[in-house]
Amino acid sequence: MEREIKVGLLGCGTVGGGVWKVLAKNRDNIQKKVGADITVKRVLERDKEKAVAAGVPAEIITTDINDIIDDPEIKIVVEVVGGIEVAGEFIHKALKAGKSVVTANKDLLAVQGRELYELAEANNCDLLFEASVGGGIPIIRPLKECLAGNKIEAIYGIVNGTTNYMLTKMTNEGSSYKEVLAEAQAKGYAEADPTSDVEGLDAARKLAILASIAFNARVSFDDVYVEGISKITARDIEYAKELNFVVKLLAIGKETDGKIEVRVHPTMIPVNHPLASVNDVFNAIFVKGDALGEAMFYGRGAGELPTASAVVGDIIDAARNIIKGVPGRIGCTCFDRAGCSCFEKKQIKDMGETQAKYYIRLKVLDRPGVLAAIASVFGNQEVSVASVIQKRNIGKIAEIVWVTHEVMEKNIQDALKIIAGLSIVEEVSNVIRVEGE
Repeated sequence: MEREIKVGLLGCGTVGGGVWKVLAKNRDNIQKKVGADITVKRVLERDKEKAVAAGVPAEIITTDINDIIDDPEIKIVVEVVGGIEVAGEFIHKALKAGKSVVTANKDLLAVQGRELYELAEANNCDLLFEASVGGGIPIIRPLKECLAGNKIEAIYGIVNGTTNYMLTKMTNEGSSYKEVLAEAQAKGYAEADPTSDVEGLDAARKLAILASIAFNARVSFDDVYVEGISKITARDIEYAKELNFVVKLLAIGKETDGKIEVRVHPTMIPVNHPLASVNDVFNAIFVKGDALGEAMFYGRGAGELPTASAVVGDIIDAARNIIKGVPGRIGCTCFDRAGCSCFEKKQIKDMGETQAKYYIRLKVLDRPGVLAAIASVFGNQEVSVASVIQKRNIGKIAEIVWVTHEVMEKNIQDALKIIAGLSIVEEVSNVIRVEGE
């Protein structure tokens, strides 16, 4: 039995510094849980002053990845440098060298996951990535282990803290999108270039990872339909309240009849839905399984120590497997382990085939026959209308909100193309899907 497990830490920024702190602070407690001391032998960091400021001794800092890859004593490599190209190269080298890898890199896993999972499998290594989705919220391991006896039917996630903070502020204060974005940037919740967050790209990468595990199939970032929150206005928030809904940016994964749908977009959900009360920078993932029923995982989705908590949990798991001589014990669940270790091939459903209810806000000419003309278009495209609201007039223009029954996306889009071309319609102001009723 090995009594010391040595680790190479790649990156000592926010998350890497947090990992160093958690391992140092809880060293004795971790040692008791693992049955061995976990020691960071080398830290890869170009900015040595930053690493030293985090408490790392200068003598163990290196700028050469080979100091870690070529060291036979280092059994676990922790990648928290981020990005795709350089991080991908480092992880490839580590796995080929027979070292288990812990990473928080959602961007890399969402595009190179299949290749990395296969490499870990071939080299009998762990590839663990709990921190890649939901920060400190346990969700990867529960899906792989605790819920392994279930057939997962659906996942609904609030997995981006920036957009959740912004939508919470818009809901509670009636602020505009531009106002809350500026505030989020001032508080450090949003980047100077917020595109990845506000356009849903960050959430889509996380959904690709979750869906791959939940549905035992390979889902990549390119498979995910994505819309962001930049078109959400204070008016939409007001109408949502009137309809007893809350607007959230949801990552949605479902499997029906062997087909998978994966989509990220603003969604109206009922005020009594568990996800409706998840506010500010908090994240939550709502899971529905055939045996479990429904469960929700909730907590801080980002930050130095919450993310470090998940990373250190994976380090402990990898260390335990090394001690027991079973690295790679639980690999990617998208392998068919009864057969030839190939990914299950499941069709990704085209967005046009998905179904939801819809909130549609239009600006139209305020004159007789307008409602009937639009209703006729909906009817011809097999769109059933549940309710209509007309509250605001701007001169000769009226604002009308339609809410449909559940309908196929293709039918809605076909209807909206026709409606947008009508002379009585000035603007299709917004379309938001409705889920969770």
